[in-house]
Parts: sequence; structure tokens; C-alpha cells
Amino acid sequence: MKFSEFQYILSEERMHRYLLACGNDTRKTMTLYRLNLNLSQEVFTLLSCFEVAIRNAIDRILIASHGVDWLRDAVLPGGVLDIPGCRDSAKIIRKAYQRLMRDGSYTHPKLLAEMEFGVWKYMFANPQYRAVGRSLLAIFPNKPRSSAVCQYNNTYIFNELDGINILRNRIAHHEPICFTRRHHEIDTSYILNAYHTLHKLFLWMGIDSYSLLYGLDHVQSVCSKINSLKAKC
Repeated sequence: MKFSEFQYILSEERMHRYLLACGNDTRKTMTLYRLNLNLSQEVFTLLSCFEVAIRNAIDRILIASHGVDWLRDAVLPGGVLDIPGCRDSAKIIRKAYQRLMRDGSYTHPKLLAEMEFGVWKYMFANPQYRAVGRSLLAIFPNKPRSSAVCQYNNTYIFNELDGINILRNRIAHHEPICFTRRHHEIDTSYILNAYHTLHKLFLWMGIDSYSLLYGLDHVQSVCSKINSLKAKC
């Protein structure tokens, strides 16, 4: 495909950053755009596996302490999340629950699957973390012990999950992830940092992520292709 067609379909505005990064070389610009899509697909695969893993880990702990319908019960009147500090999370959960009830299809697994990643992230924010019983750090049996230098507490986990959530949203909204933040220089350090954070959190959860993701994890390989393109631009 000619670059003029490629740019017409995807828009001049969208392609401008790629074109600048590639020194106006249109062939390399199209290659970079395709590699960015490839990288987005690869990262999203890892994010999807991580999201399911942490969701299920939270679910197991809270079923043990709050019962098999804990997520529904948490937002019913008098439920543990039916308090001012947890209002936003409760609103999201309640809306999904009411929709499933209208359809006559409510089950706990279906409600669980309706939740966006942000709901699980906010389970480590102070109000939600306290409301459900301060037990969720048990999900990370292999995390380091806190010290005077670093507190590996629920706030630490929240911040790590917040970074993952931001990356997830960037990919979902088709934003490029092959550049230096807010610049047009080719750079994969942001993605590689997030990649190592994901594997670190898997490790802290006691999950062998490299075995789990066998045949699926090509993030470093695609990053290398992007970085080699930078050297040629």
C-alpha cells in the first residue's frame, strides 16, 4: 500500500508522530505503525492474563471471608462497600449487578467478569482495602518485607496497579506505546518497565509467569524490532 493511502485511512494527524520519528521516511513510518500495533497486541495479552489472575486471587480470598456472593452483597444496603469512601466502586458494581438482574442472568462469576480492571485496582485503595477486611495483601505471599526504605503495603500495590491500568487504557484507546512519553522519539523503555512490573507482580503472587505465558510473551522481541528501527531512522 502507498503511504498516501495508508495515511488517508488512518489520518494525517495520527501518522504525524510516526512520520517525525522516522525522519519522514514513509516506508519506515508504516513499519513502525505496524510494529506498534504488534506491541500493543502482545502487551494486551499479558495484561489480560494478569487481570484474570489478580481478579481470581481477590475473589478466592473474599469468598473465604465474605461468602460466595461477596461482590453482590458488598453493595447491597449495609454491605461492606455501601459506605461513603467506597461510593464510586459500589456504583460500578451495583450498576452491573442490576443489569444482570434485569436480564435474569445474575451469577457471581458473571458479575465478576463484568468488572473493569479499575475495580480490582481500587480494592487496594485505603477505603476499599479496609472495608473488605485488610486481607488482600495475602494475594502476594512472595512480596518483599516492608522496611524503612520502602513500605510494600496496599498503597504500594495500588500504585503499581494504577500504572498497569493507565497502560491498559492507553492500548484500549489506540494510543501509541512505542514513543518517549509526550515526545515523538522511538522508545520502548516505558513498555519494558511495565513488562517487568507485570512479571514482578506475578512472582509476588507465587505464579510462574514465564510458564503461564509460554508461547504468548513476545514483548521483548517486538521491542527489539522497534529499537532496531530507531537505529535506522
